[in-house]
Amino acid sequence: MSHEYSPRWRKFTIVVLRPLLYALLKRDWRGRHNVPREGGIIIAANHLSWADPLALAHFVYESGRYPVYLAKSPLFEAKFIGAVLRGTGQVPVYRDRADAALALKTAEEALKAGECLMFYPEGTCTRDPDLWPMTGQTGVARLAISTGAKVVPVAHWGAHELLPYGSKKFRPFPRKTMHVIAGEPVDLSKYAGRPMTATVLREATGEIMRAIADLLGELRGEEPPKELYDHKKAIAERRRREGGDAAAS
Repeated sequence: MSHEYSPRWRKFTIVVLRPLLYALLKRDWRGRHNVPREGGIIIAANHLSWADPLALAHFVYESGRYPVYLAKSPLFEAKFIGAVLRGTGQVPVYRDRADAALALKTAEEALKAGECLMFYPEGTCTRDPDLWPMTGQTGVARLAISTGAKVVPVAHWGAHELLPYGSKKFRPFPRKTMHVIAGEPVDLSKYAGRPMTATVLREATGEIMRAIADLLGELRGEEPPKELYDHKKAIAERRRREGGDAAAS
């Protein structure tokens, strides 16, 4: 099945959201020339807050592309939100279901149709105590290697001040600045034609996440950590410690 969307729905979102975002956030945008104006591409970005998808989408749209996100499938079941997501061609992601592979297939079709796919390789908002990017999941690398699509790394900073992760308190005042920078596409050519083993996918994912972390360091004027925070390892370590404490008591 080919990727489909309604031009009217896309126009609707532009008319409604674009002036709202201009009014809500100040902008420090860099590297928009690194976002190709045509052809299927993947935008890989860090994830700080529930507020950053719209702010990041604004940057991408003003760079000449309409953003297409992979969104959780339950959102497509909501009456109005679902209609917007379907109408604008967003891609549903199914979790813990036999048809989870449909998201990857639909994403491939979207890339073939020349769409700009938006990915958060971390899979969730960062849990790094200093808000640096975490290690990434391998879906972006798999999709990029299998399709040959360019991966444009993007880093942003500021959305967490508007709506901190885990908080329901929206903080529009004083007006926040959304800092965004797009880097040159990550060169994954050396992986082309190689079997997509776990090692290959981890290496490619590491290159993507390193590019994002370095860009964020440029935005923040700080040196990013040499080893990115691994949330799964942190959870395992915490459970190990808790288990040890329980045994000692």
